[in-house]
Parts: sequence; structure tokens; C-alpha cells
Amino acid sequence: MRKKLLSTFIGLFLFGIVAAYAQFSRPISVGAGAGATFNLTDLGNVESKFAFYGELDYLITPYISVGLHGEKGTLTGNGYESEFKNRYFAGNLNGKVRLGQFLDHSNNYSYYTLGANTFSRILSNIYVGAGAGLVKNRIARKLDPRYVDAIVNQGGEFAEDLGEIHFVIPLNVGVDIPFGRTLYGPQWAINVNYQHTLTTNDNLDGIINRNNDQYGFVSVGLKYALFNRK
Repeated sequence: MRKKLLSTFIGLFLFGIVAAYAQFSRPISVGAGAGATFNLTDLGNVESKFAFYGELDYLITPYISVGLHGEKGTLTGNGYESEFKNRYFAGNLNGKVRLGQFLDHSNNYSYYTLGANTFSRILSNIYVGAGAGLVKNRIARKLDPRYVDAIVNQGGEFAEDLGEIHFVIPLNVGVDIPFGRTLYGPQWAINVNYQHTLTTNDNLDGIINRNNDQYGFVSVGLKYALFNRK
């Protein structure tokens, strides 16, 4: 008898946990997109180049997410009869906070998302974010001897490892434009994002001089929410 009561109690307890969890969907979303890069490096004449990305995000709340971001692109620069091209790979772990987290409807998300107008939904999904990650260089360069002498005379040097992996800090600002309503949030979103990546060394271009290199990535992509109940 006691075993039956204990089994019944455990079953009801687990059912309650599942039912409670089902009241708030925390979907995982996948996304992909492409855009243009530009870099702030020692060779200051730069050209916008193509890059693309894939990402995976998990919503802690409807407006706070943590995610993984993978990226492949090209950075270029030229000047002083010299040039470089870096066909890089990058990846990072990041977090984002959206404006809706600080508005009144964040505690009544299901009610809000069914009745909100388009402008409010877009405004609520403007975000800022930051993360930490790695960049893998694939640098090819052509250096004029006069430029080499000038850099050395300034106390600079030239990287020997043109395939170095180094630590970076990506900063993000952007917006998710949702469409396809469900009780637990949008099924789809168009993402417009600007990512500015700070490096911890001066080797995106193979030239180590005074200031750490940086690059920007402007992108447009599409996101799809998985496991989002209808």
C-alpha cells in the first residue's frame, strides 16, 4: 500500500513539474545569415568583404538569450605598396538582452505576444550583447621593403604565425524582427545585426605595431525557433 501511495505521489509530483514547465516555453532558435566585414588594422585602406555565419540561441526569458555563433569571412587591407588578406574563422559564446525585458509586458509574455502591434514587437526585440570567443587567422600578405623598415623603426614587428588562434571580444547591437505568431512567441525572425570584434593582440593582418586590431561585421539573417509550441 505504501509503495502504491509513494509511486502515485512521485508520479503526480513529476507531472506537476512537467505541467509547470510547459507554461513557459524556452525555445532554442537557429539562425544563419551573411553580410560585409570591414577592419581597423595597420594597413588602413580597407575593402568590405563577404562573410557568413550560423548561430544557436537559447532563451532564458523571452528577452534574454545565450548563444553560440560561428563565422567565416575575409578581411583585407592595403597601403604603402603592401597588402594583406585574412580568410578567417571565428566562434564565440555570447549573451543578449532585449528592450522588452525592461517593459511591463515581460511578465505576461503570452498575453502580450498575441495582442501586440508590429511596432511594439520590433521595439521590444532591439538588443545589445557581448561575448567571448576565438579567431583563427589565415593570413596572406605582400609587404614592400620600405614599409617593413618603417614598421621596424617604429618598434613594430611582423608575425611569424600567420595561422594564429587568438582571443576576441565581440560586441553586438541589433534587432530581431519577428513574424509568425504563437502563444509562446514568434516562430520566425529577420535579424539585422552589427558585431564589433575587439582583439587582444595586433595580429589580424600579420603586422604587430601599436594598437590592437579590430573588425566590424554588418549582417542580415533569418532565425527559426525550435520546440516552440503552437
